[in-house]
Amino acid sequence: MAEYKILEEHKKIDGLLNIAGIIQPFTRLNELPYENIERVMNINYYGTINMIKTFLPHLLENKTTSYIGNVSSMGGFLPVPGQSVYGASKAAVKLMTEGLYAELKDTNVRVSIILPGAVATNITANSHVEINLDKEPTKQPKTLSSIKAAEIIVDGIKKEKFRVLVGKDAKAMDILYRLNPEKAIGMITKAMKDLLK
Repeated sequence: MAEYKILEEHKKIDGLLNIAGIIQPFTRLNELPYENIERVMNINYYGTINMIKTFLPHLLENKTTSYIGNVSSMGGFLPVPGQSVYGASKAAVKLMTEGLYAELKDTNVRVSIILPGAVATNITANSHVEINLDKEPTKQPKTLSSIKAAEIIVDGIKKEKFRVLVGKDAKAMDILYRLNPEKAIGMITKAMKDLLK
């Protein structure tokens, strides 16, 4: 098992950062095949759960402070048209992480939920999702470099932050969504409309 190989190589695990994630094809839910739904949920949600279930017992055994950082997404608190299942998977990661934070409050394990906005990660290509170039938005969103995003994430975990918002867009939309969810959804829908024609 991979767990034993990792423990054999590193001897001690004092942190777990669940980053892996994929998006779905840019399409409406009623047009999305079940196999795409299962693939997104298996990687984004169950992948995170499996890593936590595997390594949490080792983290709890540590005499020193240990860490879990789970990457959700801005799409985990703000719905993106054409990415409904991706958003649901990341919302599930968000809520599960918040529950885990509560469960582990009195232990040596600190938990952070990480909410990135647009980061230059090649997630579309890495998810094997093709975008119809005729539908691609003419105005591309400004993305944060993956190196800068990693620095923000590591810094947030070191500071034992409960929520780590990554990027100006994530911070702005977090505030707007709390104040006026309907307006926030309208803004995202307008920005993504070219992908869903």
